[in-house]
Amino acid sequence: MQFLLTYGHRFDFIHASPPCQLYSKTQRIRQNDHPDLLGPTRDALNAIGVPWVIENVMGAEPEMKNPIMLCGDYFGLHTYRHRLFEAGGWTLPQPTHPTHVKRQTKMGRRRLPGEMGIYVGNFIGVDGAKEDLGVTWMSREGIRECIPPAYTKFVGQEFIKQLG
Repeated sequence: MQFLLTYGHRFDFIHASPPCQLYSKTQRIRQNDHPDLLGPTRDALNAIGVPWVIENVMGAEPEMKNPIMLCGDYFGLHTYRHRLFEAGGWTLPQPTHPTHVKRQTKMGRRRLPGEMGIYVGNFIGVDGAKEDLGVTWMSREGIRECIPPAYTKFVGQEFIKQLG
């Protein structure tokens, strides 16, 4: 937050992803304490005054303001991995959400051909997950929490379109 408030004005656009643990399904199971940084991140971004987007998991929806939802299937990825995006200072359009017709692999298992992968917690098939999400450089730990680059590319392209 301090970096954002000190240096954020130097950027033309900011993409923030506050920690999602408070809003994740895992949190409901483990009941660990996690800070709520969604609101403070939004407040800091609004104070800076540059256009921004905040990303988070589906469980954060009640705390987000008019978010759109992105789905891996929209980008041709082998995962549904829904993520919410809230825009500030500009408008982020909601793309058409594809109907989920493919079966999801069982939790923790390797994705089989024709299935959609679920890459959370401990799962096998890290190399396949890297390919499925477009994150060939990541570890299992990074994959569990990542935003596929296709989502960020979509956000960036939509922002650039609005610049004219």
